[in-house]
Amino acid sequence: MMENYQTPRGTQDLLPEATRKWQKVEDLIRNLCDVYGYEEIRTPVFEDTRVFKRENDSSDMVNKEMYTFSVHGEDSLTLRPEGTAGVVRSFVQHKMYGRLEMPAKLYYMGEMFRYERPQKGRYRQFNQFGIENIGMKSPLIDAEVIALGYSIVKALGLSQVKVLINTLGDDESRAAYRGALREHFKDSVSELCADCQRRYEQNPLRLLDCKVDNEHPSMQNVPSLQQYLTPESKAYFDQVLAALDALEIPYEIDDKLVRGLDYYTHTVFEVVSTHPESGSQATVFAGGRYDGLVEYFGGPEMSGVGFAMGLERLMILAEAEQVELGEEDSLDVYVMALGNVGTLPLALATECRAAGYHTEFNIQPRSLKAQFKSVDRRKARVAVIAGESEAANHQVNVKFIEQQRQITIDQDELVATLDAYFQAEGEEEA
Repeated sequence: MMENYQTPRGTQDLLPEATRKWQKVEDLIRNLCDVYGYEEIRTPVFEDTRVFKRENDSSDMVNKEMYTFSVHGEDSLTLRPEGTAGVVRSFVQHKMYGRLEMPAKLYYMGEMFRYERPQKGRYRQFNQFGIENIGMKSPLIDAEVIALGYSIVKALGLSQVKVLINTLGDDESRAAYRGALREHFKDSVSELCADCQRRYEQNPLRLLDCKVDNEHPSMQNVPSLQQYLTPESKAYFDQVLAALDALEIPYEIDDKLVRGLDYYTHTVFEVVSTHPESGSQATVFAGGRYDGLVEYFGGPEMSGVGFAMGLERLMILAEAEQVELGEEDSLDVYVMALGNVGTLPLALATECRAAGYHTEFNIQPRSLKAQFKSVDRRKARVAVIAGESEAANHQVNVKFIEQQRQITIDQDELVATLDAYFQAEGEEEA
């Protein structure tokens, strides 16, 4: 009996019709990163577990969702659940702070892994794009990072989105606020979920991010972090907001926005979909500033800021807003074969491809009518017809589909004929 093998739970196959859409989105992202001056960095898909599991981290990702393993007695390794830590580790390991002009502007795109309950838009193996701007601390950089992500979303065609923003302040601000939260929740923490009870001890700011107890009475009158900001933290946040105003990027201040990872300081933000079909998977991209991560990995005292964007979720939101992506590309040339012409169709197709033309050729013995159906299905703009009599005279017939015009040329004139035709077509379209 044949085994019926399936994709592992929480993973998916991306078939060609889907990868066409992904490629268009990835190309758009790469082009905008280039415009903003960000360069790609590629790090391993697994790291030393300590890269992600830092001391007293209260995040669900670290405590419950990591794929961790060891092989042949080696140290503990973890499949990367997020991109920032690996990028900062690489930044320090290769001493990029000593040989690049600061800030270093880096982006990554690749697979991440988290063990969680699969649902629409949430997979155990998923793809993430993110940027990291490391080396300088400025409200203008925070605003620029948000602007890049916002530009990608808008260029993709998503219109139903909004920017949520908050500040966690500096160390002094957060310490004062953590004390206020412990005091606020001390009489009700036993009524909250097990995760919240753990967060209460590790990092009470993370209580505000709970999706289980967000309707609990104690969550309704939580003190605002704004009350505990130092003057310096408040001034920094005001400058970030002023920069967003100057860029005409609309935003809402969300006092409960804290982000899921413990290394964030000062500015934190999320861009969320307001489309009714987005549901619980509404976050388009999210991130913030971090001040201690470079030092943690052994580098100098440097600040960074970045965001991450889940590509699966981005594709779902694009579909919900009916954004057209990845229509099947048309062919430039389809080479047809009539009779016994041997390897000539392959040779002609290879010559066209070498000249840069998207080309396919007929392989099976088929009638002229059947081959023209392939020309129509593939939306080919030119058909090259290789028949026995033409092959004997070292010639081919070339049919320009849109004009319904056909000529006979020598085989060695084929590329020049195509060049002239497509150049004229391009000039007309311009």
